[in-house]
Amino acid sequence: MRTLLQTCAFLFVVTPFLGAIPAQAEVMLSFGVYASDKPSAMVRQFRPILNVIEVRMTEMLGEPVEIRLQVAKTYEQGIADLVEGKVDFARLGPASYIEAKRADPEVTILAVESNDGTKIFNGVIGVASESPIKSVDDLHGRSFAFGNQRSTIGRYLSQLFLLRSGVQASDLKYYEYLGRHDKVGYAVASGQFDAGALKENTFDELVASGVPLRAIGRFPSVTKPWIARSGLAGNLRDALRDVLLQIKDGETFMKIGFLEGDDRDYTYIREAIQSNHLFTANQQGAEQNN
Repeated sequence: MRTLLQTCAFLFVVTPFLGAIPAQAEVMLSFGVYASDKPSAMVRQFRPILNVIEVRMTEMLGEPVEIRLQVAKTYEQGIADLVEGKVDFARLGPASYIEAKRADPEVTILAVESNDGTKIFNGVIGVASESPIKSVDDLHGRSFAFGNQRSTIGRYLSQLFLLRSGVQASDLKYYEYLGRHDKVGYAVASGQFDAGALKENTFDELVASGVPLRAIGRFPSVTKPWIARSGLAGNLRDALRDVLLQIKDGETFMKIGFLEGDDRDYTYIREAIQSNHLFTANQQGAEQNN
């Protein structure tokens, strides 16, 4: 029978070798997105594509990759999470990307979303299906619902579109910022507002589900960028970029693919932000601004 002394001697010899056996490495990443629609909808939308990215990065790096999804309640928090390094990469709207880039010039675009092979998608000016409003010209003296005050479509591009169509803030009866695109659609359809601005895919989904909406105008926007935080390890940043660019339109549940992109793609959005003050230039306090 092995004595206690022999057992202790055996453990003394073997333990260093056992300790030298490395545990299986694992890469932990966090992905951030803000709630432009209901948080539950954001999870249903993004979890499947993150699963695809996990699998392909695992194959590429030769070690397990796990990605945690973090949904910020507000645009502001989503931007802060990326700039402060609380998430490793994120999907932001163009205007939010510009703000993040201003706060931290070292954040970098991994790829931009593809919309049928292009970097362009639309915003919509919508009214209730039975509304007498036929065109943007009819919005004078009407109420209007915008999205988030930091939203590319929900604010900056829709207000630029209205301005170029001859409608300023002072021409509206009043307006409010409702936050999410889906809230805008429901508020317009229920008659709380005469018209509103929302992204085209949300508009199409609401109409398909029976929400009584009709479009009276459309305007182009640049698709959303996926962005890496500053300081993310180069091999992880490169692997993320490579995996995203491998994903083609319609391949995942999101039905989007990715294209190469860089900061120059968002020059037009910067111009819209810089000129936004012109929309309210002649305003005389008619708006109700949440």
